[in-house]
Amino acid sequence: MPDLAPDELIRRTLAGERVSLARALSWVENEHPHASALLDACFGRTGRAFRIGITGPPGAGKSTLVTELAKEYRARGETVAVVAVDPTSPFSGGALLGDRVRMHALSGDDGVFIRSMATRGSMGGLAVHTAQACDVLDAAGFDRILIETVGVGQSELEVAQTADSTAVVLVPESGDAVQAMKAGLMEIADLFVINKSDREGADRAAQAIRSALHLRARVSEWTIPVMLAAASLGRGVPELVQAFERHLEWLTATGTLEGRRRQRLEQTLVALVRERLWEDFRSQVPEGAWRQALAALAERRETPNRLSERLVRDTHPTAEPRGQRQPQPAKNPAD
Repeated sequence: MPDLAPDELIRRTLAGERVSLARALSWVENEHPHASALLDACFGRTGRAFRIGITGPPGAGKSTLVTELAKEYRARGETVAVVAVDPTSPFSGGALLGDRVRMHALSGDDGVFIRSMATRGSMGGLAVHTAQACDVLDAAGFDRILIETVGVGQSELEVAQTADSTAVVLVPESGDAVQAMKAGLMEIADLFVINKSDREGADRAAQAIRSALHLRARVSEWTIPVMLAAASLGRGVPELVQAFERHLEWLTATGTLEGRRRQRLEQTLVALVRERLWEDFRSQVPEGAWRQALAALAERRETPNRLSERLVRDTHPTAEPRGQRQPQPAKNPAD
């Protein structure tokens, strides 16, 4: 594809042109100088797509399930984008698992767009720019965006912040470990799916999850379904799509969807402000001073708290020490 002027690439991306869309997503992922202009152009057209998070431990069959979900949504006439968040290559920094290898059954469908994104070492497993990539796909006109995570660390929590609706995928063998399952994982799920339910123990695992949900009951009108599926056999997928759509109806009717999306926008704003403040701070600290600070920490001559206060004070003399900061009074919305 020949190089295009930024405005033309943005225009083609918003029109859903696939090659331009792929390049636009690379802009976002690699923090291209024109990425901000792209995201600004996309913002007014976001909020249309239903974003579905698929998370869970490795080996739960998430990729197969996502493939079958995409097929089912296509059968319903919906266009589908898949964002597969993969482990990062230590050599290239790119995703280790290729989208065409994992989801080759979708590769010939013009109504499906698949993008692998690298975690880039993110503690939570989700790439920093996953939400922004979803914004681009949303603006490009996709009806459903499926976000699949690596399923390690805190990625389960991050996918819930990125998606409108989140399914946690487990396997029959998970039943014995449900009681020890992290509270966060239990709390983020809008749906539970026992995949590979053709194996022994699926009903027992589903019952164990229902019991755990009863003990950790959330104050909510939404009753979290625990569903059985065997994605490799095509079983339970239409029912799962119906459950997602029922959840979307509930989210919309109760105003929860608007609240979740507003919270996501706030998280994006906070993340961008933090990034810019960090860049500003780091640019003001000479490299020699930074190395000396790290050496002082390594030799235990200084503590992280005291050192951070000193570095901030040196670069921003008017900043108050943390212990002396006064809480700001709440502002009147009319002001």
